Amino acid sequence: MKKFFLYITIGCTMLFASGCSKFLDQEPISKPTDQNFWKNEAEGNSAVAGIYALLRKALTGGDADLYFAHGDYPSDEFNVDRVGGDARSAAAIDWSVFVDTNSKPYRSIVAYRRYDNFYRIIDQANRCIKLLPTIPLSEYTSGNPEAARDALMAEAYFMRAYTYFYMARVWGDVPLVLESVTDLAGAPLLARTPQAEVLAQCIKDCEAALPKSTYGHRSSADRGIRANKSAVFALLAHIYAWQGNYAKVIPAADSVISKGGFALADRRAIPAMFSATVSSEGIFEIAMSSTTEGNSNGIAFKTLVAPYLMTNTSTIPPYGLDKNHLYSTTNPDALFTNLNDLRAQHAFAFMTTGQEPICIKYSNIAYTQTGNQNPLARNNIIIFRLSDIVLLKAEALAATSAFGDARTALNSIRAAAEAGDTDATDAGLFEAVIQERARELFLEGHRFYDMIRLARAKQVYKFGAKMDAASFAAGKYYWPLDMLLLVLNPKLTQTPFWEGKL
Repeated sequence: MKKFFLYITIGCTMLFASGCSKFLDQEPISKPTDQNFWKNEAEGNSAVAGIYALLRKALTGGDADLYFAHGDYPSDEFNVDRVGGDARSAAAIDWSVFVDTNSKPYRSIVAYRRYDNFYRIIDQANRCIKLLPTIPLSEYTSGNPEAARDALMAEAYFMRAYTYFYMARVWGDVPLVLESVTDLAGAPLLARTPQAEVLAQCIKDCEAALPKSTYGHRSSADRGIRANKSAVFALLAHIYAWQGNYAKVIPAADSVISKGGFALADRRAIPAMFSATVSSEGIFEIAMSSTTEGNSNGIAFKTLVAPYLMTNTSTIPPYGLDKNHLYSTTNPDALFTNLNDLRAQHAFAFMTTGQEPICIKYSNIAYTQTGNQNPLARNNIIIFRLSDIVLLKAEALAATSAFGDARTALNSIRAAAEAGDTDATDAGLFEAVIQERARELFLEGHRFYDMIRLARAKQVYKFGAKMDAASFAAGKYYWPLDMLLLVLNPKLTQTPFWEGKL
């Protein structure tokens, strides 16, 4: 991937929305000031690229797995007893586990509960939205300077919207800040903003981005890893689905499907969809370089064994999947009841061997030393892809009783996997779509949020003993704020369900 150079004030933006801590009040060595920056298109492009670098840092927080800790671990994909460390607490929805942050401030569970890095993204996006218009059009070298500036502005709006949407799904109410902080010492302490207002701002930012963006890309190198109009519509579709506003999901999804130029990828080569090369389905992905994923902590190193990861010679992966949920010839609720589905064949291994099954989506491994040593996982984090949006449209169609169209959309994904048409009734079609998403988007950061939407829409709870209907209604699925955030900012209140539990 093309390396992005980061130009951003880190300072105390990690908590600028909720107070500052002395250990955060440090100037980065290479920080350029706003007074001598923002002079030309190259600097504006670097500033926007910095937002993406910050998002990558945020999503690979914790034990290099924060994106999956929020979207997958608490779902029914993993066997809680087969998950280690703080990830086990995430998987068990035991999110109130005590950590002495004075002696162990870097525990993963602390990172899972903190939104610090996400506000760094917000601050850089706010800075871009404010200062990109100050760069004279005469200093743009692109053939169409105004279009080039619009595209950068659209990316900044999109990234701010996506970041707030991410936080809203994880924590519910979060402080809403729309201005970059320059006077760190005078930064105000802010309370949590109601989620409805946060989501309304996300939609407003998307609406600001749309007229400034196009369906195309600046270059083939930017395809899928920098947001365009398709990414904005995909985000809108997800926001509306989270709100339960399904009538608006359909046109947003259609804009991606009909105009984005995407195509379903070959289900016989599923790992290739997650490699550093963006697939034909990729709408928006976080590009991963060897320096960010070349370690022993990424999702690949937690879920793979040999021969997919030659350095793990055990037959047991560090984090085990829920075998009964994944595959069974007798359990009709299992995702796969036979192996005719190409996804069962090519997204997983050891399904029927007696060895613990693994997901091989992230098996794009490069070895930099002889003897298959020093592995580097070269896998992008896929935020949105075509199958996701097609199934989100099917979900919306089922929710609005357009059952025939919902079946058509659902069956198009099943056909790509040679899985045959759905046999779900109209009454069961919504849940069938959610289960299809579980098959198609396994370990892609969607499952927990899909389960939440299913519980909201149909009162179907698939959380097992981890969360019953009463605790769901009380908002247990929103993460607590780490106590350090509350200490730093007395205006913050704990997530209601977790009040008094940390």
